[in-house]
Amino acid sequence: MDNCIFCKIIKGDVPCIKIYEDDNFLAFMDIYPVAKGHALLIPKKHVEWMQDCDDDTISKSFVLTKKLMSQFKNNLSCDFVQIGVVGEQVPHFHIHIIPQKNNHLLPRWPIISYDTPDEIIEYAKKIQGHIE
Repeated sequence: MDNCIFCKIIKGDVPCIKIYEDDNFLAFMDIYPVAKGHALLIPKKHVEWMQDCDDDTISKSFVLTKKLMSQFKNNLSCDFVQIGVVGEQVPHFHIHIIPQKNNHLLPRWPIISYDTPDEIIEYAKKIQGHIE
């Protein structure tokens, strides 16, 4: 995609601070970090949403994320490494890899409530049985 910032980074049109690269993936430091050491892992093939990736890309991206998490844990002063797949800010599948300290946790997502006790069951029924 010509207008995708991550595709521009992959092509070398936009600079980044790389921490890992192979034929299929690139990991680099996030320029808007939520913690020191916050990085992003992206597939080089443009796919907007995680659910649109082929299974091989998904599998390899999470195996690589696990390896990077070990590097973070072993080489940064962090208590644990958090990951996240959000995707609304840049339309290119990416995984946030965030070193964390127990005393510096990210805010939790806001909690909502269902309108009625049966509503949660209605949502579950819409999802159940539709996984291929």
